[in-house]
Amino acid sequence: MDGIAQWTDFNVAMVGATAALAGLVIVAASVNIAEIITSRTLTSRLAAAIAALVLAIVVSAVGLVPDVSPLWYGVAVLLATATAAIFQVHATSVISRDPTPEDRARFLKALLGFAPIVCYAVAGTMLLVGHSAGLAVAAGGAIIAIISAIVVSWIALVEVLR
Repeated sequence: MDGIAQWTDFNVAMVGATAALAGLVIVAASVNIAEIITSRTLTSRLAAAIAALVLAIVVSAVGLVPDVSPLWYGVAVLLATATAAIFQVHATSVISRDPTPEDRARFLKALLGFAPIVCYAVAGTMLLVGHSAGLAVAAGGAIIAIISAIVVSWIALVEVLR
């Protein structure tokens, strides 16, 4: 299973795109930071979204390491996923404890954050057991991480001002 090299162009694109997006999210959040920190859930959700982008950066960057074995790539994916999951578990905990009546859709908020985490956990596991399809699942995780981060960023940057 030396298919990792076939994903080089994708990984290069994802490292650049997710790094740029993570930087933009952090800078953009600083514009509304006064409003964001008054929210019971937005700071933890934004941190989890940034962690998911960093996860995509790490997984894509490790995929660019010359001659990385699928086993070690799978290990790296799972370790990075576990780290990002800590942020999402905390965000989900904060969301579930929020008593604000207008704070609806708790399940959807958690699902949005866990989607890239689950993709990467599945990808890492598949790679550990030798399934090259884990590479495609990891690619899906990167795309889902970007979508998730964009949605959470929109909420933090625009909806918070309504």
